[in-house]
Amino acid sequence: MGHKHIRRWDSGALAHAVTDPFGQGPLPWLRGSETYFDDTGQVVPWYVDPAPATGPDAAPRIPSPRSTGGPRSADDVRRQIKGFTSTGAVAPGEAVDFRITVDPPQEFSVDIYRIGHYDGEGAAKITTSPRLSGIVQPPPLAADRTVSCHHWWLSWRLQVPSYWNVGAYVAVLTTADGYRSHVPFTVRDNRPADFLVLLPDITWQAYNLYPEDGRTGASLYHAWDENGRLLGEADAATTVSFDRPYAGAGLPLHVGHAYDFIRWAERYGYDLAYADAGDLHAGHVQPTRYRGLVFPGHDEYWSTAMRRTVELARDSGTSLVFLSANTLYWQVELAPSPSGVPGRLLTCRKRRGPGRPALWREIDRAEQQLLGIQYAGRVPEPQPLIVRNAGHWLWEATGAHEGDGIDGLVAGEADRYFPRTPLPSHEERTLLAHSPYTDSRGARRHQETSLYRAPSGALVFASGTFAWSPALDRPGHVDPRVQRATANLLDRICKRD
Repeated sequence: MGHKHIRRWDSGALAHAVTDPFGQGPLPWLRGSETYFDDTGQVVPWYVDPAPATGPDAAPRIPSPRSTGGPRSADDVRRQIKGFTSTGAVAPGEAVDFRITVDPPQEFSVDIYRIGHYDGEGAAKITTSPRLSGIVQPPPLAADRTVSCHHWWLSWRLQVPSYWNVGAYVAVLTTADGYRSHVPFTVRDNRPADFLVLLPDITWQAYNLYPEDGRTGASLYHAWDENGRLLGEADAATTVSFDRPYAGAGLPLHVGHAYDFIRWAERYGYDLAYADAGDLHAGHVQPTRYRGLVFPGHDEYWSTAMRRTVELARDSGTSLVFLSANTLYWQVELAPSPSGVPGRLLTCRKRRGPGRPALWREIDRAEQQLLGIQYAGRVPEPQPLIVRNAGHWLWEATGAHEGDGIDGLVAGEADRYFPRTPLPSHEERTLLAHSPYTDSRGARRHQETSLYRAPSGALVFASGTFAWSPALDRPGHVDPRVQRATANLLDRICKRD
């Protein structure tokens, strides 16, 4: 980047490194590459579009925005249109409250999409709001790096009809002059289903740097100094609020991991119910209604109540499917908003301040005691996943043989088995992959994929990599072996054998 300081937040695209997630087709916000900011403030792609390199040192291509035609993406500096829901997940028959700022003030509309396969489209438009009058809402309130917009006026109340399907939804906000932003939300109900998909909204919020304005925004990872430089974890927020938009285009970092699984699972007709991690925390989830709980995305931040509910689920025979890595890493607390709405403030002290450490493994409750493996570190470049125990039923009919490599499947972050850390009680346990990689310091490391059967009969699967869900249904990353192995796992859980 040279010596010149580039004000990257001017584009409002820092969290995603793409200004227009709609740049690749009809509904491509579900399809784009994902990036994150590493400790040095550099953009690092988790996944890179498989474009041909043009030279020996060609860098991986991060998709550039289309500048021609169609709506433009709103940003956090000019705040052309930005919004959030103040309600969390809702059931059919309930209402979703949207709080939206529009600058300059003008009419806007809201298109509601439901995520699913929909013949490869990835989502379907369910309804459109009437034309609404937009106002400039007051600036976000910031206290001790906690940014909140709980004082914004209600802009639109969406009454969810009783006949709507449960699922992951995205509201697409568009101004009359053609700026666009997004607001994800979940429609849930309590009916029994084979699987409950848990969307990791608590982890999404931990990474949310709104507003990306070079001044006030803060996440649990970053904040800004007075010169607009991005600061690291030591200077980040310890409490973040759900009462604010998501940064950039309004979709959370890593949201695609959950959508990849949902598109694939709905295509194959699995019986799914939906909830947020916030519902798990609040006690809204009754695990005995489901044969399995599926954690499809990066799910790093867990409260004590979340862990307790999931452990009780496993011990009562409900299976657990963890499709990402670095799960259950930080312990968090949730508290009411200033206006008294429960669960709207998320606190994680990391390693700062008085009190006990916030890593689960440092309070003698290591993740491995639930998952069977635990977080080992970042993977600088995607590596092959090396199949182990190929005779196991999980690999049946995949065509995978012992020692085969599945290209690019170990990516982002990796888990492994820690021999000195206690294992959960189990009847049987298998490591289904053992994949070497080199970390950023040049040290040799390895990733593992784990499956164990708890004494209750519940199966607990942990992929140990970020790239598992994208291999189910992300163009350029789909792998039929991973699709088949995942189907083998879900089918076995459905049959309870």
